Amino acid sequence: MDILEFIIIVLVLCAAIFIVYFFFRGQKGDISLARPVESRVDEYLDRRFQSLVEEWELVSREKLDAFKSRNYRTIEQDEARVAELKEYETGMQTTLTSLEARLDTLEKELAQKGSTKK
Repeated sequence: MDILEFIIIVLVLCAAIFIVYFFFRGQKGDISLARPVESRVDEYLDRRFQSLVEEWELVSREKLDAFKSRNYRTIEQDEARVAELKEYETGMQTTLTSLEARLDTLEKELAQKGSTKK
């Protein structure tokens, strides 16, 4: 084995050691070699879960269920009111369209009467 082969082997070993070190650096959980990226992401999320919940202002399922049980009737009543208001809005839009059509007709009649008087 000459010096060039020795240097290449050392460089390959150093690269392999560096890759293994980089891969396992900072690991606290289990990293699966079968799915290295997914397991690293899972580990990251497990470590930072509480801060992510606080940062994104998320709510746990228990708190959400408690909120729903306390406020379910109020929410249903509010949704019913919104539905009634939407129906009222639709009726008002129809009435407004009808009134605008009648106004246009009256304006045309007045314009015709005004032009015939001259």
